[in-house]
Amino acid sequence: MSNTAIVRSVRQRKKRAGEQVRKAFAYLFLTAGSLVMAIPFLWMLSTSLKEQGHEFEMPPKWIPEVFEWHNYAFVLTEADILKGFLNTLFVISLPCLVGLFTSALAANAFARMDFPAKNVLFTMLLTTMMIPGVVTMIPAFILFKQIGWIDSWLPLMVPGMFGAAAAVFLLRQFFMTIPKELEEAARVDGMNPLQIFLRIMLPLSKPAIITQGLLGFLAGYNDFLGPLIYVNSPEKFTLQLVLASFQGFYTSQWTYIMAGSVLALIPSLLLFFFAQRYFVEGITLTGMKG
Repeated sequence: MSNTAIVRSVRQRKKRAGEQVRKAFAYLFLTAGSLVMAIPFLWMLSTSLKEQGHEFEMPPKWIPEVFEWHNYAFVLTEADILKGFLNTLFVISLPCLVGLFTSALAANAFARMDFPAKNVLFTMLLTTMMIPGVVTMIPAFILFKQIGWIDSWLPLMVPGMFGAAAAVFLLRQFFMTIPKELEEAARVDGMNPLQIFLRIMLPLSKPAIITQGLLGFLAGYNDFLGPLIYVNSPEKFTLQLVLASFQGFYTSQWTYIMAGSVLALIPSLLLFFFAQRYFVEGITLTGMKG
């Protein structure tokens, strides 16, 4: 073996060793970060299973000596979690489904069609994302009060059915990664733009659609300020208002409060667990072009 080959082999081994060291540090950093992020959830879960008065004992015990499952039964019977969850599902169902479809329609137009001032309109759409929600809160409340929508779910449902700028942006970026040859072949076969959108664009965009649906669900599911402003009747309370009301009655009983928080978190965890593959794929592929 020549000296050049030996030098090249040594360099390759050093390069591989350096990459392995960098990967090891990256994995170590991510693992430490994951543990830091998981500590609040683990504390919440541990507290929800403790007896009253043992929440802040020192030194802290992460694993309770006795698991108080009664805390969850108490919350389910006293806080009316199930009714709040059903109200929340009803409130966010139409904004998630209809709003996602309208956002996809707008995204498809910006990504695949040519019309006057397209880029200007898209820029104006993106600028609406820079407007803080507190700026439009009072005008929106006055508007909904004038048309008699206060103490109803309509202010929480109707605006979301017209789509969102963030959803249009995410889906538009994904639509631009789909080859135009597929669209041209569909036109040759006699498809109109709506058929192309329904039969080609949507099926190929399943990761982005699911990702945006998951983000929309979490945004509506965790919304507290909107229901607090527009909903007054207890029977119309969403899950977040039910938990806030329950916390008001049992201010210092942290075991009950943490048990309710764990129950409220379960649907989000299950949804992300089953859709994580599409979520990661949609986030990864979005923005690769355009």
